[in-house]
Amino acid sequence: MSRQPLTGILVLDFSTLLPGPMATLMLAEAGAEVIKFERPGTGEDARATEPKIEGESIGFAILNQGKKSVTLDLKAPGAVEALRPLLERADVLVEQFRPGVMDRLGLGYEAVRNINPRLIYCSITGYGQTGPKANAAGHDMNYVGDAGILSLSRGPDENPTMPFALVADIGGGTYPAVVNILLALRARDQGGEGTHLDIAMAEGAFMFAYWAHAAAVVAGQDIPNAASRLTGGLARYRLYPAADGRIIAVGAVEEKFWQAFCDVIGQPAELRDDKRNPAACAAEVARRLAARPSTHWAPLLEAADCCCTILKTPAEAARDPHFTARGVFARKLRIADREAPALPLPLAPDFRAPADRVGQASPLGQHNRELGLP
Repeated sequence: MSRQPLTGILVLDFSTLLPGPMATLMLAEAGAEVIKFERPGTGEDARATEPKIEGESIGFAILNQGKKSVTLDLKAPGAVEALRPLLERADVLVEQFRPGVMDRLGLGYEAVRNINPRLIYCSITGYGQTGPKANAAGHDMNYVGDAGILSLSRGPDENPTMPFALVADIGGGTYPAVVNILLALRARDQGGEGTHLDIAMAEGAFMFAYWAHAAAVVAGQDIPNAASRLTGGLARYRLYPAADGRIIAVGAVEEKFWQAFCDVIGQPAELRDDKRNPAACAAEVARRLAARPSTHWAPLLEAADCCCTILKTPAEAARDPHFTARGVFARKLRIADREAPALPLPLAPDFRAPADRVGQASPLGQHNRELGLP
């Protein structure tokens, strides 16, 4: 593909930290021109986060490569007028303040719509622009907690387990923002008008437990902690330690996979029905897997092709021959004077810049003069 699909699209990015910056990163990777606005002096808080290379935040660089950096005090007199030329020609605006903040700055949707009615204005918040909790502070764990997801597999009550991933930030914020921005651009192509997108991270998290919606919300069933079909209630879909401390992910849900797994570990016939006596079945599986190291089990489980694998660390996953063969970590990012693997993004290669391009986050305020801003 000679032309990236978002070439010619201008995105004004007023977001910080994770959900918005990851969304605009994806837009930038698809060809959009993204201008990131930061506070003068220090820039956004993520620039200060660890780990760092020669004083440059790795996390910030990963999320903000390929964007132009502008510093602007949005509270200063004349800030809105200074932005007017960019607002007039922008296609997308992404902001992540609490509801009402952009209005107080003179940059709310209605004010900006009067300048540019074709603008797609995307607001990302924890709970949305309206409702009793619209202005409540929160972070990812609060949003997935309010969405009912964290209760499903939170570990033992005496030592609750933290969520393994930022489900609400990325799954409830970034992805819905990108999807709806693209839909809004398509709708604008058809009708000529922009729109205001109200992205609520807590609401976006619900779909990650669609099965819990079916069981608890629709069917009215109680779902105890770590006791459902997909959270450890069955012996065939559970995590087990091997003798060397490595963890084996047993995902043998279908009967053919379950029987193949049981054959590998030598599970007795009388303990293969994990629905009749789940506790005894799981205890025997655990005993057998714990008797040998993961190096013993790995080749046997791979040969059986029964949906059972050894958990990898992030560093091990990045070295996995499968991901290497597919070039998942082949794209590079420059941080200070070092090249590092860029964050894998779920974009088709044909829609992105050439794979040999090395991305880099812009120094704070590098593009003020270019864009005619103080």
